[in-house]
Amino acid sequence: MFHRTCKLLALFSIAWLGVTVAHAATTPPAVTLQDAANGAWRSEANKARNTYRHPVETLQFFGLQPDMTVIELSPGGGWYTEILAPYLAPHGHLVEAASPKGEKFNAKLKADPAIYGRISKIIPFAPPEQVNLGPANSADMVLTFRNTHDWLIDSPETLEAVFKAAFDVLKPGGVLGIEEHRAKPFGDPHVTAGALHRISEDYMISLGLKTGFRLAGVSQINANPNDPEDINVHRLPPDLSGPEDEHAKMKAIGESDRMTLKFVKP
Repeated sequence: MFHRTCKLLALFSIAWLGVTVAHAATTPPAVTLQDAANGAWRSEANKARNTYRHPVETLQFFGLQPDMTVIELSPGGGWYTEILAPYLAPHGHLVEAASPKGEKFNAKLKADPAIYGRISKIIPFAPPEQVNLGPANSADMVLTFRNTHDWLIDSPETLEAVFKAAFDVLKPGGVLGIEEHRAKPFGDPHVTAGALHRISEDYMISLGLKTGFRLAGVSQINANPNDPEDINVHRLPPDLSGPEDEHAKMKAIGESDRMTLKFVKP
């Protein structure tokens, strides 16, 4: 009897240990934002832009926490996804609202399942046709980085629809975090969006308030006082899309002056 009891206890211990190990194997280790920003999975070129894009300080300003449900709008090449995915993987949820045509982004996710394999879902997002972000009051945070001018180029109504979709999906107290190239104040936003890929900060704040958000904070983390705000942002670093004889001048200016706004759903 004693031997049988010992054998049963041993089997029970092995079974329990197996469950624990299996669970540990599927739960990625927690990482800080700083660790994620400097992660080995990020290219040296992308990490070099931390100096100009200030991802850690920006996400801290928005109030990002590791157990949040976060929706990233139009992730593009996934520069911020490289930071958000590993940071949220252990305890939170990351939803990528991406273009169905984003083959480069999808290939990036599939290439490194250890980092991107725990993204909660990818939903089709192609304003103005597809703007629904999920069930009402289901997300803690919606983030968009340098995308709002593209939706405004389509039409003011398209940008308004994106703001409304963000408002609807957020829980009360949820945050809409925006980073965008800044235009000179009180200009025609549709003109500056199309010609310069910029929007004035007063227009963006006005639209957020009109949608029903409360402005919770304005940060100068991504400001650049050297930028005259009347240059197409693609002529500035890192693109330097203008003629070669202006590259030195554009490099002296640096990357674009950017607003960083934090809106909260009441």
